[in-house]
Amino acid sequence: MDNTTFPPFAITPEIDAEANKRISQYPEDKKRSAVLPLLHIVQHNFGFINTEATEWVASKLDLEPMQVHEVVSFYPGLREHSPGKYHMRVCRTLSCAMAGSEELMERLCELTGIDRSKSDSHHNPIAVSPCGQWSVEFAECLASCGTGPVCLVNDDFHEAVNPDGAQELLNKYGKAASPAANS
Repeated sequence: MDNTTFPPFAITPEIDAEANKRISQYPEDKKRSAVLPLLHIVQHNFGFINTEATEWVASKLDLEPMQVHEVVSFYPGLREHSPGKYHMRVCRTLSCAMAGSEELMERLCELTGIDRSKSDSHHNPIAVSPCGQWSVEFAECLASCGTGPVCLVNDDFHEAVNPDGAQELLNKYGKAASPAANS
């Protein structure tokens, strides 16, 4: 699937200025500490961190690209693959699991046509709908254990989302039609 949700990686003067501002917040001999802020800038602007982005961050910080890739591949909040326009992270820790997060994930996938069989837990945890509008992944604790299951849609937090409320949640962002309903 082609990525039509996010712009292609191309550093603008504004992005470069923002990166330089972040780098300037660290002593010259510690500028490598700006790696996470720069990766967040990239992900915010382009949706995920590809090889070109890794190389750009490395060059800004006088690092080897592998050193930046190690950071990207370590933190689950950093994405190496393009998500959908609406990216849903469903909490799967104990409280949410007991409240039905697995069933919520199944229902979200059913309604959006997402096949999670090719995603894995760390290196490529994101599964994207055929249309590219929706993506899902499980998240570790979203810090609302008493109101599970909880999920994030992009940066919007949703509590007590049961499987029966999945369609209503999707309707807030865009219409998702159940593949079963289309047959």
